[in-house]
Amino acid sequence: MASVSASHLILFIASLVIAAGVAGTFTQGISRLSQGIDDQSLEVSEEVRTDIEVISDAGSPVYNNSSKTVTLLVKNTGTSEIPPDSRFIEILLDGRYRTNVTVTVVDGEAWQPSNVIRLEIGGADLSPGDHRVKLIVNGDEEVFRFRT
Repeated sequence: MASVSASHLILFIASLVIAAGVAGTFTQGISRLSQGIDDQSLEVSEEVRTDIEVISDAGSPVYNNSSKTVTLLVKNTGTSEIPPDSRFIEILLDGRYRTNVTVTVVDGEAWQPSNVIRLEIGGADLSPGDHRVKLIVNGDEEVFRFRT
């Protein structure tokens, strides 16, 4: 009888050790998953609060042929402040990524909600015809089409 109790005790202890190991593994996995969801929700929150709108008129001359620059006015229509720096604004002109960009806040010190910036895209040697500028800020994309 004592041998049956000893074997049951050994099996019971072994099952507790295995259960503790499995529980520890699940706890770590769930903790990592929770942290990933938190990080993703912060990014999505920032994207949702960011919204821009190109307010330049497509019919007005946005391209200066002598200085080879495209000038656009962009309004912050979101609820968060955006740094007025070309490092935070991705610009594609006719499908080509542009880095020669000057950003100037038109109405204020910072690019806060309802403020406007002037984007001057330099080195744009454009031929006559239809062109397009795509702006990407925190995941928000705006496309502006114009003619030279």
